[in-house]
Amino acid sequence: MIQLEPINDGGSLSHHPPMLRPIVSVRRSVAKRGPLVSRIIAALVGGYVLAALTSMAALALPFSTVEAVLVGTQASFLVYALAAIWVFAARSARLAWLGLLIGAVPLMLALGVVWAGRSSP
Repeated sequence: MIQLEPINDGGSLSHHPPMLRPIVSVRRSVAKRGPLVSRIIAALVGGYVLAALTSMAALALPFSTVEAVLVGTQASFLVYALAAIWVFAARSARLAWLGLLIGAVPLMLALGVVWAGRSSP
């Protein structure tokens, strides 16, 4: 009969069979890194979406089209940077995503005004 020796890792994996120890270890590693990966994705993708919405929603401003595009482009850089800062400053990854969603709602409303104005003859 094979004797199982406990692993000296604080006892956290010693009660699992040897075949499952790597799987349990990977699960714990993912559980620890999941919120960080979520924040990174939120900063990259969510920041990009907010910046794109900002640049398009700027067309709703009472400027000429050229000026609105310039203002929207410049504002999008600021929004992207602030979104990335927000994502890592939030208390949790869920709050980070929620903050991005709350920031996107008024931009989508302004974008709806732009699209409604463009479609009318």
